[in-house]
Amino acid sequence: MSITFRKIYIPVITLLLAGAAHTQPRRVITLGGALTETVAAFGLADRIVAVDVTSEYPEAIRKLPKVSRNRSVSAEGLMAFRPDLVLAPYGDVPYGVVQALKGAGIRFVAIRQDFSAKGALAFIRDVGKALGMKDRAAQLADETGIRIEQALQTVEAADKSPTVLFIYARGTGTMTVAGGGSNMDALIHLAGGRNAIREFNQFKTYNTEALVNANPDVILMFDFGMESLGGRKGVLGMPGVAFTNAGKHQRIVALDGPLMINFATRLDRAILSLHRELVKGEE
Repeated sequence: MSITFRKIYIPVITLLLAGAAHTQPRRVITLGGALTETVAAFGLADRIVAVDVTSEYPEAIRKLPKVSRNRSVSAEGLMAFRPDLVLAPYGDVPYGVVQALKGAGIRFVAIRQDFSAKGALAFIRDVGKALGMKDRAAQLADETGIRIEQALQTVEAADKSPTVLFIYARGTGTMTVAGGGSNMDALIHLAGGRNAIREFNQFKTYNTEALVNANPDVILMFDFGMESLGGRKGVLGMPGVAFTNAGKHQRIVALDGPLMINFATRLDRAILSLHRELVKGEE
């Protein structure tokens, strides 16, 4: 009798453990705007219990508590929300915090993000895998891929490729420009533009000499960045802007920041939003 019981019992335990590995989380913390948007796109916005300061979409997300006032997090601050899953961009959370979470039995998943069309689809699949929703992830990635392809076809139909300088601003005291290999560099290219900065990669501090030498056709900013500089008039009045093609033709573009750096389910919208602004002055 005991032998028969063991033969049945062991496979049942195995099945239970296998099923537990794919159980959808009930309480999720997302530490990145793209992660938050993607979890919401899976229909699990109501399971997100806390987010980081970069998470602003969908609108309801803004009402959720923030795990910190800046981008740094602590194990205690995260555990206070009793999550069973914490999602974060790869490399953003310190090793000690990750180990503390795992020691408390909290699942932690770090997800890499490649700033490309293919990278966006891989990102969606990786998030879906972490959520235990691989089938839905494949479907969502396919749907997103179709929309991105349509957006890229629209871009390819245009015959202009203006140079674009992206400036990240939080007031005049905090300004950087995007070089090669950055998320904004990738988006500019996908939208049919050319990055005016070619001398360096990622982001570097803004200065007037670099602006004049780059001589962009378009100056691109996040909407909150332009507001911090006094709006369009404030940007046009910045030293050196009047000497650039962008300044001469008043081609200053401000777009929604979270949308521009999403590189996930809304990438098609980001591409088309920027593309429309780039071709507007070329018509």
